[in-house]
Amino acid sequence: MSELSIRPATADDTALVLRFVRELASYERLSHLVTATDDTLRESLFGARPGAEVALAFDAHTPVGFAVYFHTFSTFLGKQGLWLEDIFVPPEHRRKGYGRALLLHVARIAVARGCGRFEWTALDWNTPAWEFYQSLGAQPLEDWTIFRVTGDALKKIAAA
Repeated sequence: MSELSIRPATADDTALVLRFVRELASYERLSHLVTATDDTLRESLFGARPGAEVALAFDAHTPVGFAVYFHTFSTFLGKQGLWLEDIFVPPEHRRKGYGRALLLHVARIAVARGCGRFEWTALDWNTPAWEFYQSLGAQPLEDWTIFRVTGDALKKIAAA
């Protein structure tokens, strides 16, 4: 981590963000689910209504990871939260502190913005991620299950 820097992504970084998305999907064995393109990411992240923010990590000029995050809201707290959608460091750059630096960077953003929560998910089989998150003090929620509606099912429910 000799010359680590973390900065917000810009529209000019769209191809790099998409590269990280594809690498993450491959690592998670979910490449078949990636439909994002340069155009959809550019519009969704940097268009008129950005849906998320991206932090890019570099060692000198070499891209070494990214984090994608967005605001949520807790009715119980009456405050915004920050959701970490993705964090990824390619295998060749792991165990150098980049993932930790990215996660702490986003946590600091959450605190600076007055968020009441900072949350994310991890795949059940991803033991290295679980160990990493727990080493930072994060605890898994045991009483919650994520539900998801996509594609035709989403259209069907919306039309009901």
